[in-house]
Amino acid sequence: MEQNIMEKIGEVSIADEVIAAIAGLAATDVKGVASLGCGITHDMISRSGEKSLAKSIRLNKADNKVGIKVALILDSTVSIPEVSRNTQEKVKSAVESMTGMEVTGVSVTISGVNV
Repeated sequence: MEQNIMEKIGEVSIADEVIAAIAGLAATDVKGVASLGCGITHDMISRSGEKSLAKSIRLNKADNKVGIKVALILDSTVSIPEVSRNTQEKVKSAVESMTGMEVTGVSVTISGVNV
């Protein structure tokens, strides 16, 4: 009964920038990820602007679902498939748990390696 009342109170909208920030924080928290593709590190995400994140994180939203594309720069000593898989899992889990949206997929592009 309470769930029905809550649904009738109003609508909740989550800005794309918020979803991108969640995805960026999750991705840069994975061991082996040096930064997002545009060079933004974990500590810089909250201070970076929407345009900076947009260079590394793309969203495709429809209804209550979102597809995410993330570009990363990795450390040179890591396994690219392993870090990519870990990033996909971490980003999906973080976005779903924090937003309640269904993540339909997380595509990872390796745009560089720190040597």
